[in-house]
Amino acid sequence: MQKSYAVFGLGQFGGSLVKAFHAKGAEVLGIDKSEEKVNEYSTYATYTICANAVDEKTLKQIGIRNIDHAFVSFGDDIEASILTSLLLIEMGVPKVWTKAQNDYHQKVLHKIGVHRIIHPEKDMAKRIASHITSEKMIDFVELSPNYSIVEIVATKKLDKRSLGDIDVRANFGCNIVGIKRDGHFIIAPSADDMIYENDILIVIGQNKDIETFEKKGD
Repeated sequence: MQKSYAVFGLGQFGGSLVKAFHAKGAEVLGIDKSEEKVNEYSTYATYTICANAVDEKTLKQIGIRNIDHAFVSFGDDIEASILTSLLLIEMGVPKVWTKAQNDYHQKVLHKIGVHRIIHPEKDMAKRIASHITSEKMIDFVELSPNYSIVEIVATKKLDKRSLGDIDVRANFGCNIVGIKRDGHFIIAPSADDMIYENDILIVIGQNKDIETFEKKGD
């Protein structure tokens, strides 16, 4: 089942995120208090709503409980960012990611339980959309604009195959540096180590190589 996303705040970062989800064919809801911004991104978002995002009644009316993943990106309006993030968490949205403006903002977001704090940089929105629209990729850490460490769930295609047999480095240009299985963690696995369906593979490499492995190898 395809996941649904909501972006609160259609500024430079939020708007880029909406466009990136649109390019991936994902369902995305765009919310902003500016009618001009809402109109600007109505072509890219599945739905756009001109609304005050910190209003709990409005959030209920737009069906926010049905959203799988929400992003809060309100520019310099730190108060709106914090209040909206808190409401989304309290209303049970499974994942709430919020853009932080400064260290103070980050500390407050961490305290209220935001699932991930975003520090925007060039092309960040595109990479976030690319990673989280994948059903296999469950987490990622950016090392640089071009390199990441990601967690990918092993599919049936890799079940009972050894790392040597798959040879991820030779075939895809990235490396499996760890395997999580049933609460255990295999660090620097050898070529003889086996992969089983639903193992969590820790993969490091260039983003383009990881994406190729995720699409074709796994």
